[in-house]
Amino acid sequence: MLTRILFSTLILVAVCTAAATAQQRQPPVGRPPVRVIFDTDMGPDYDDVGAIALLHALADSGQAQILATVASTTYPRVAAVLDVFNTYFKRPRIPIGVPKGAAVNEGDFQHWSDTLVVRYPHRITRNDQAADAVTVYRQVLARQPDHSVTIVTVGFLTNLANLLASPGDRYSPLTGRELVARKVARLVSMAGWFPNGREFNVHKDAGASQQVFGQWPTEVILSGFDIGKEIKTGLPLVQNPAIRNSPVKDVFAICLPKAEGDRNGRMSWDQTAVLVAIKGTTGYYTLKPGRMRVAADGSNTWDEQGKGHFYLVPAMPVPQVTALIDRLMQHQPAGK
Repeated sequence: MLTRILFSTLILVAVCTAAATAQQRQPPVGRPPVRVIFDTDMGPDYDDVGAIALLHALADSGQAQILATVASTTYPRVAAVLDVFNTYFKRPRIPIGVPKGAAVNEGDFQHWSDTLVVRYPHRITRNDQAADAVTVYRQVLARQPDHSVTIVTVGFLTNLANLLASPGDRYSPLTGRELVARKVARLVSMAGWFPNGREFNVHKDAGASQQVFGQWPTEVILSGFDIGKEIKTGLPLVQNPAIRNSPVKDVFAICLPKAEGDRNGRMSWDQTAVLVAIKGTTGYYTLKPGRMRVAADGSNTWDEQGKGHFYLVPAMPVPQVTALIDRLMQHQPAGK
């Protein structure tokens, strides 16, 4: 009798656990997961690592569907690093794209990417094994319902400028601009410094930035340098003894001690773009309407009379946003 009771209890626990896991992976009631293409300059900084961790955490909770991950830089390990993170979070078949033409080649300043490609599984080892970034965009967008995709760009605007200029192909007869107008709901970009300034992602490929922010046919939400510089994350992740064999933790553990200003955490620009793209702005930020104007040197100003663009204005206290990002960055895939 005792054996039967114990066996029944174990079955009940297993069923409840499975149900709880399934419920955790479901999107909020009445809201489908946000379809996302993630465009990153992963390598020049490591807040991109926190951003891709957030994206996978929100996908695991059913709030996001990751359609593709593309690089906007061409340093030699970028495709492999993207593959490491997608594989770690149990999505090894997410399409990965890399620019095949002229692009910024900003390397891994903190020297963490070589550690990751040695320690963690991945199938892509060289950039030439990944598809062209614009091809990935066109192929993925063509398959999606109209006005359903959110593009999150946390790096250079190179790929998006090339996408806008692309002609029809075997995936769609539409030009790039027409394809974006039909398939994309919004662009969320970590770019600019508001109301005016000169920010890294914009000025490193100023020509592409001018094209994108001058011609993009959908709503654009901008998370500026001024937002992320106040949010310092990563220490709880590095100090969490329960997290082992994690590429996310490894990157922050390698990089945080290297810079005097990072001892209390790394400034978190890119994570805010992912957060807003998936969860929306309500409770976190308000939106300032207008339009960002980009000069030839990559500096930006804000045209309050313009339309179609919005930049984030803080609504939630920084400690609360920081705690949320830190929690999401510690998310572990099932089985870890």
